[in-house]
Amino acid sequence: MGGPYKRKKYHAGDVHLKRGWRTKRRTKDLDMIDTDLAPDKAIKLLNQPTDLDLPGLGAFYCIHCAKHFIDTRAFQDHVKGKPHKRRMNALKIEPYTIEESERAAGMGSYQKPQKRKIETMFPEAMKKDDDTDQSTAKKAKMDEIMMKSIAKEVAHVQTMVPEVMKIDGETEEIAEMKA
Repeated sequence: MGGPYKRKKYHAGDVHLKRGWRTKRRTKDLDMIDTDLAPDKAIKLLNQPTDLDLPGLGAFYCIHCAKHFIDTRAFQDHVKGKPHKRRMNALKIEPYTIEESERAAGMGSYQKPQKRKIETMFPEAMKKDDDTDQSTAKKAKMDEIMMKSIAKEVAHVQTMVPEVMKIDGETEEIAEMKA
C-alpha cells in the first residue's frame, strides 16, 4: 500500500513565468502604444469626450502608459514616477516589425533600430490654464449630468404612480391609515 503521491511542482521557482501568466494589471504592449502615438490617433486620445465610467471622466489619460487618472495631481505624480519613466525609456527604441524580422533572417540588409526622442504628451485638461480648478469643473459637469438623469427617473416614476397618490400632501386613504 502506497502513501499519498508526491505532487509535482514544475514551475515552483519560475517567478518570471508566473509574471507572464498574470493579467490583472496588464496594459497595452509597446507596439500597440506606438500605433497610439501616431499624430491623428494621439489627438483623439488626448481629447476624449466625457465618460462617466472612466476615472477622472476620461480627461486625464497617459498615452504612453495607457492609463486613466482621476485628476491633475494624480497625473502629475504619475509623470514624475518610475513606471512612467521606464515606459518612456522603452518607447525610445522603435518597436520590432515584420520588416525587421525579414532583414534579420537574410532578406535584406539588417538595420539597427533607431532611437527617437519621446516627450510626455499632456491631455487637453492639463493644458488649459484656467483660474478655476479642473477637477471642480469636471465634478460640476458630472453633478449636472447626474441631476438630469435623476430628474428623468423621477418623471418616469411619477407617471407610474396611481392618481390617488398624487394629491398635495396626504390622500384621504393615507390620512385614515395614520389615525
